[in-house]
Amino acid sequence: MKSLHDIKVFLETAKLGSLSAAARSLDQTPAAISRTIQRLEAELAVPLFIRSTRKLRLSSQGELFLPRCQQAMLIFEQGIDELTETDKELSGNISLSMPSDTGRAVIMPLIDEFLALNPNVSVHVHLSDDYTDLYEQNVDVALRIGEPEDSNMVAMPIYKENYRILCASPEYIATHPAITHPNDLKQHNCLCFTLNYKLHNRWHFIHSDHQEQCVVNVTGNRKTSDGQMVRQWALSGHGVAYKSRLDVFEDMQQGRLVALATQWRGEYAPVYMVFTDRSQYNSLVKALKAFLQHRLTELCKP
Repeated sequence: MKSLHDIKVFLETAKLGSLSAAARSLDQTPAAISRTIQRLEAELAVPLFIRSTRKLRLSSQGELFLPRCQQAMLIFEQGIDELTETDKELSGNISLSMPSDTGRAVIMPLIDEFLALNPNVSVHVHLSDDYTDLYEQNVDVALRIGEPEDSNMVAMPIYKENYRILCASPEYIATHPAITHPNDLKQHNCLCFTLNYKLHNRWHFIHSDHQEQCVVNVTGNRKTSDGQMVRQWALSGHGVAYKSRLDVFEDMQQGRLVALATQWRGEYAPVYMVFTDRSQYNSLVKALKAFLQHRLTELCKP
């Protein structure tokens, strides 16, 4: 019979792609991890991994076995959660990755609330506008804006009503031509953002009646890979920003930024919680997801 320990070792090795990395994660020696994998392969009478001097990857049999093990582990852990979560306070550590601007301005104050409600929980936060590699950087959960591109990840929406919005400071608006249509942006200094070395200078819009769409290739003298910098430039009156509504909602509420071409809405930018496999969807992650869903919806009520 395959022990739960052996399945855990197999899953962690498959996730990390390295015996030594799995050993560090499970607080064991590489030799012990190797023996466990060999024992499991002997019991199953198939090779689960293809090994070379530098790399370790799943065999075709391992690829078939992996989702079954993930499902079994998820069912097992859900069973434990159901037995204990009614009487047990949330506890544990969670490593979170999130975009720098949204993270600082929006998510971290909510995480502070969550920690105050759950004093036995601790977090390790990674702020970056580049997509964090969850496999390599030992991150449990990533919060990302926009539809997920990696089909190998598990992605759960936590705020789907987010979209991008045109905005600028009152000072900029007072000294530049009016913007009532996206094409008016061609006369303006547009503050551009780069993500994973790609310049996002094609701004997409849809009219409020959903009958007309528009794409504008914008230009400007300021570009950055830091979303916080785009927001700061807009606040300082240096140009027009195309920002996630979440990031600038409070600025607009306080009059520091003003929405432009309000009959046009930018592309949708839903917020997702992303992790590598469903076995990570434990009681702590579930509680955090439910909390963020509730608070983000409250925070951005029209």
